[in-house]
Amino acid sequence: MYTINVNNTIANQSFEGVQVKQLVKSSRFEVLSISIAKNAVFPTHKSHEDAHLIVMEGKITFYIEGNPINLMEQQEFSFPKNIPHWVEALEDSKFLIIR
Repeated sequence: MYTINVNNTIANQSFEGVQVKQLVKSSRFEVLSISIAKNAVFPTHKSHEDAHLIVMEGKITFYIEGNPINLMEQQEFSFPKNIPHWVEALEDSKFLIIR
């Protein structure tokens, strides 16, 4: 079966604070679309699974274990589960989390 999201969820996701939309959820993986306004912070949390982050648009700083990691459009980053981390937007940004 093939599915096309005609709602354009990612394109239509606004830059108001932090917005999280679940795009896919299966027994094997989950995909989240996150939009974050410039200077907004996605507060400290942990992922329950190893995760992969892909920046679609903008620039963010990903903080993990006290280390800032600057990421921009079309860059990607993998991180392990159960490690506290948080994100700050340097400009309006959108990224995907695959876990």
